[in-house]
Amino acid sequence: MSGAVQTGWASSAGPAAPAPARSRRRWLLVATVAWAVLLAVLTWTSVRDDPPTVREQRSLDQAGPVVDRAVGELARAIGAAGLLELGPPRIATGCRVTPLADGARLRREVGVLAAAGDEQAVLAGIAKRLPASWRAGVGTGVGGPELRADAGEFVAVEGRPTVDGRVRLIVDTGCRPVGAGYAPAPPAAAGPETAALTAARRALDRPSDAAPELVSAPCPGGGLARTARSTDDSGPVTSTAALAPLAGDAPLLDQPPVYAYRAGGVTVLAEIGPDATRLAATVGCPG
Repeated sequence: MSGAVQTGWASSAGPAAPAPARSRRRWLLVATVAWAVLLAVLTWTSVRDDPPTVREQRSLDQAGPVVDRAVGELARAIGAAGLLELGPPRIATGCRVTPLADGARLRREVGVLAAAGDEQAVLAGIAKRLPASWRAGVGTGVGGPELRADAGEFVAVEGRPTVDGRVRLIVDTGCRPVGAGYAPAPPAAAGPETAALTAARRALDRPSDAAPELVSAPCPGGGLARTARSTDDSGPVTSTAALAPLAGDAPLLDQPPVYAYRAGGVTVLAEIGPDATRLAATVGCPG
């Protein structure tokens, strides 16, 4: 018998057949699901136990007091003579914290007197008097000088001119979870700002019996900065000339339709529009 190996027969010692592709896919699926579950558990543990590290994790009710205190700090840094008004809290809903979660943002504005050409110096002076922890600075933006600062807890502060003898400072939380929601401080009791507002309304022949909107912010050393505001659409006002006697013929700002003056310790701001007259009377924080 010949000892030659016949061709066409597979050797019993040849390589093992490869594992079926279906088995490999099943193991990949199991590994992927296990990894996703592990990531979910780690994320839940981090959210539950770790302190927040970005603003999106700090809710609006946590940021609200920071915003109010920041407005008070700005009022002190501006000084009573330069503070024109405190803006009310404005909440905008509908932003997205994550692709799956809605949020809201809180903003407050502060109006500052700044003559044309002095905006850079006014902003620089404010930045210098703000807390060192805010790291406030003034640079050149697209539309002129800009103030930027960090009031803490991821609350941003920005300021820029409005080209009408004023600078506007904005305190902004950015988009955040709503949480329990923002709860503004109860309105302050009526003070000299309310009396000054009533006098301005009478001088402009506006109804003086309507209750004004009262806005406040806590001063760093105690007490409150306060603004009494009103808007009247009962008819046009021809000019601000009727306010000149209240200003002692020495207005702080006379750039129609904007007029501002001091009445004792109160700053009164008037904006005369074709459809409405807006007035604000403000008492600031001690310097």
